[in-house]
Amino acid sequence: MSTRVTDLLFGAGLKHEPVAKRVRADGVVDTTRAVLVWEPRRVTPLYAVPAEDLIVPVAPGGETLPAPDGVLHPGIPFAAHTAPGEPLTVGEHAGAGFRLADPDLDGYVLLDFHPFEWLEEDEPIRGHPRDPFSRIDVRVTSRLVRIERDGRLLAESTRARLLFETGIHTRFYLPREDVLVPLEPSDTRSYCPYKGEASYWSAGGHRDIAWSYEDPLPDLRQITGLVAFWDERVDVVFDGQRRGRAQGEIADAMRDEFGA
Repeated sequence: MSTRVTDLLFGAGLKHEPVAKRVRADGVVDTTRAVLVWEPRRVTPLYAVPAEDLIVPVAPGGETLPAPDGVLHPGIPFAAHTAPGEPLTVGEHAGAGFRLADPDLDGYVLLDFHPFEWLEEDEPIRGHPRDPFSRIDVRVTSRLVRIERDGRLLAESTRARLLFETGIHTRFYLPREDVLVPLEPSDTRSYCPYKGEASYWSAGGHRDIAWSYEDPLPDLRQITGLVAFWDERVDVVFDGQRRGRAQGEIADAMRDEFGA
């Protein structure tokens, strides 16, 4: 029986993958032996490093929070662990480490990403470590894209770019002049390790219903300044077919994290 690859990538169970890069966190660790670790139900990995490569002392300490049901997005606290283990204090940061009770990761400490400034080689890493099994493709389409909300047409374009990201439903990025309602800038910002910093827009009386990347990372220059709407909050009619609202555990996680 065939197995869908997505089910393997996002399936249950503790997973890890060695990292060939030098990984550093400010005054905490400097190692060439890091591994990426996916705790069960977490959609993004974290670094685990050999305890002997830590520059600061490590001791038992910190709380463990109950993990909510469903997919765990990056906004879920590090302390909500889904694998057995022991919370650790790393330097002055209580609970910023976790010793996993797994023989394949014996001697490694899983580290919270957010308290530290990270480098892979000499490049800063923000948001969370990149998943080596995640890919983004952008394709121009002339097929008609219509964005609607409560029967009102918000945008219409035959010049959209389709963004295909592993494990995420298709996103539609439209030229700003093809948005038919005024876009009001928001103070909301988020950061994607694959795309960069997103700025948000309110439109049609709906706060933060759309976003754009004004200065995306080099690999995603094709979407510079284009506007995408939350498929979770609007209805997309693509090539005459109404897609409806995005559904599923990852879509639900997006709603939880970004208020979509």
